[in-house]
Formats: sequence, C-alpha cells, structure tokens
Amino acid sequence: MMGAHHAACGAAAWVAATTHIELGLGPLAAVLPILPESVTLGFGLLDVSPVGVVTGALVTAGAALLPDADHHSATIAHSLPPLSNLFCAGVGAISGGHRRGTHSLLGVAAFVAVAFVAGLWTVETVDFGTVYPGAGLLTVLLVSFAAKALKIIPDSMRRSPWAVGLTAGAFVTAFAPEEQFWFPLAVGVGVIVHILGDMLTTGGCNPVYPFRLRRPRSLAKLPVVAQVWRPNGNIAVPVLGNAGSLREWCLLVPVSLYALGGIGWAIIRIDDGGVAVARLSGLG
Repeated sequence: MMGAHHAACGAAAWVAATTHIELGLGPLAAVLPILPESVTLGFGLLDVSPVGVVTGALVTAGAALLPDADHHSATIAHSLPPLSNLFCAGVGAISGGHRRGTHSLLGVAAFVAVAFVAGLWTVETVDFGTVYPGAGLLTVLLVSFAAKALKIIPDSMRRSPWAVGLTAGAFVTAFAPEEQFWFPLAVGVGVIVHILGDMLTTGGCNPVYPFRLRRPRSLAKLPVVAQVWRPNGNIAVPVLGNAGSLREWCLLVPVSLYALGGIGWAIIRIDDGGVAVARLSGLG
C-alpha cells in the first residue's frame, strides 16, 4: 500500500474509534424510501475530547508509516532530515530489513512500548497544567512522516517539515488529552493499520517474525491457500492487488474523505462549551 494511503487509513481508524456521528439523511431519505433516516459513522469506542480526536488522528497518521522506517531509502526517511534518515537507518538495522520486524506483532509491541515510555514524561506548568514533552517530541517525527507521505509539503521546501513537525509537537505537548493511554494507543493503532494494509496487497507480511511458518508443499497446489500463504511465510489477502492499484485508490478515496471529515468535525467542536467526550452526534 502506498504511503499516503497508510497515513489516511491510520487517521480514519482513529476517527472511527473515537467518534460516534449520527448523519441525518433528511430529504435524501424522503426521495429514496429504501434509505434509513440516518446512518451512524464511527464506533465511539474511546471517550476522548475533540482535541484528542485531532491530536490522535495526527499521531496515528504518522504512526501508520512507522513500519516503513525499516528501509533507509523510504520516502519517510527524507521527511525530517537528518533526524529521519538516522531514525530509519537505525530501525532498518535492528528490524532485519524491509517488511520483517517492523511488519510483525513484535514490531507493534516495540513501537507501543516506546510510545508508552515517552508518554510517561510529564511536566507540571502554571499556564497549561500537565504537559507531555515526550509525546510532543515523538509527534514532531510522526507528523513529519505524514506530511511527507501525503505530499502536504513540496520537496522544494526542505525546511518546512521541521516547521510543521515542531508546530504539531508543541500542540500535542501543550494540549494532549489528559488520558494517559491515548498516545501509545494511537501509535499502536497506526502500526496495526499499516500491517493490515500491507497484508491486503500481493506482498503480504509475516506477522510472527522472526519465526517463519513455511507453507507445506502439499498445500501449494490449492489456489486460495497458495495466494494467501506465501512460500516465504508471508500472509497476504491480496484484495487490493499490487500497491497503488486502481482497487486501492477506489478504497482509499472515501477513507481519506472520512478521515478529513471526522477531523474537521472535531475541530469545530473543540470550543463547544467545554465538551470533554468525543461522542459526537446529530449532524445537520
């Protein structure tokens, strides 16, 4: 899956987990009686503030690119030079190469552990109360990943990623949700979404790396098994085909619009009378 699509899926996953929006169909339902009067968008599984929806979406979009940090020449390696170059080179050396350690359950655990430790660093201030400098510093890198993948910043503007990343990092540091769990959870959701996305393409992933579950030769002639369980131990359910395929674009356009809509919805409700929970309902 393409980098921009990973980022969009990560943001959409966070929006879906933290919002519960009732979208009234109104006149459309009157014209087409088969349609319900309203549809529900989002699951509202986590009670976080509208600020938490926005910050979590930013972090998750960047975290959804973390598994590709295992390749020193990946797009995100050039997102925040020289920090991103060093980061990706180090991750690649530790993980064993592309689509190995970072694309596995072991990688999920490692990234979440780092995010958890970073989130434990808090500082009490007079103006902002409790701030989270550890989460803010990691956000600088994650948001720069997302900005690079989504092509928000042209390649000619080499210094802009630092400005975007530092701005987002400062915002998270000062206005991060009070819930301690949100940052490692957002990172974990992003990494898992990335792995699932790659498993929907022809290359697949090995979720149990460093172990390799080789496909028995007796199953190699079964068409479905041969496609899903690769000789190298990777698991793939290639409903999207190759990365960047038309099928991938058909899926990711509505997913991206959903993510943008949810973030916009949360932004306009940040000052809604001090609302503390992002279970948003009643469109229209």
